[in-house]
Amino acid sequence: MAVHNTEVAGCTAPLREYDRIIIGIDPGTNVMGYGILGIKGKKAMMMAMGLIELSKFESHYLRLRRIYERVAGLVEQYLPDEMAIEAPFFGKNVQSMLKLGRAQGVAMAAALSRDVPITEYEPRKIKQAITGNGAASKEQVCEMVRRILEIPRENLLHKLDATDALAAALCHYYESQKPVKTTSCKSWKDFISKNPGKVSGL
Repeated sequence: MAVHNTEVAGCTAPLREYDRIIIGIDPGTNVMGYGILGIKGKKAMMMAMGLIELSKFESHYLRLRRIYERVAGLVEQYLPDEMAIEAPFFGKNVQSMLKLGRAQGVAMAAALSRDVPITEYEPRKIKQAITGNGAASKEQVCEMVRRILEIPRENLLHKLDATDALAAALCHYYESQKPVKTTSCKSWKDFISKNPGKVSGL
């Protein structure tokens, strides 16, 4: 298992062996986490996870450029079919929220420039999907992600942003497995009103 810088490569199988590949992003202005999931059959496997360190850049604009370059590079390297990204939560500090929103937007733009569809998830939704508790701590999320994806403890990174990103990708995988809800119709008239394109000759 190759380990380099702040990235841990988890699976060495060629990209073509996966049915789907999902990239998860945990936005941040000092550290941004990412995780790559490979889906084969009904099994999710970690392909890679890592941290994009941004604190060394004094300028916020240089940080945004770094985010764009790294996310675009990850998309080109792993060719994900979808992106799952954690939506910024509302805080008291407006300036911090603005910067976090920009970081998220730049990561999304990097994926969209490569035609990768994006789904946003609120932090509570992700925690609920992974741990069953929408108020779970980052440490609890990390432990559940580690167990689900069978990640050795020694391969966990020094910050939890990477496992948060994997959690977003896992949440998206679980959500995509749910059956599509159909709206029921109370009567034939109700069906016609809800599906005008399916009825002709009336």
